Amino acid sequence: MIFVTIGTQEPFDRLIKVMDELAATVLKGTEVIAQTFETDYKIENMKALNFVPSTDFDAYFNAADLIVSHAGMGTIISALVQNKPIIVMPRLMLYDEHRNEHQLATAKKFDELGYVEVAYSGDELKNKIIEMWPDKLKPMHQIGSVASDSLIKSLREFI
Repeated sequence: MIFVTIGTQEPFDRLIKVMDELAATVLKGTEVIAQTFETDYKIENMKALNFVPSTDFDAYFNAADLIVSHAGMGTIISALVQNKPIIVMPRLMLYDEHRNEHQLATAKKFDELGYVEVAYSGDELKNKIIEMWPDKLKPMHQIGSVASDSLIKSLREFI
């Protein structure tokens, strides 16, 4: 199963459209569930949920073989803690998807670290899913659910 999440602040039609198209073609027969927020795009090929209660969200996330997401820190960290393969597509200010480019910066940094797969465009997202699904899925990196001693030490020194 693929779980698509775009956060709860704004629609992200560019990502949703690509995933809906893939659900009808390359991913046909694969369960694709998307937390979509409010969208003007008419979703036809995947299960779309405008609002997902946290318990349901956790269940979908836990059951997913692949997470496809905006470049939100909460989703990225959750995928790393749970050792889930994740592809992120940052929202871009260029398309009025966000008010600044922090998701682009987040995606680039996590990409540099080798922690996530990043798709900067719809075509890149399609290509990454075609390349990875289902046989080449692998978690990129796993982190612990608590802060490391070195992080705690750095924060104490900073404060």
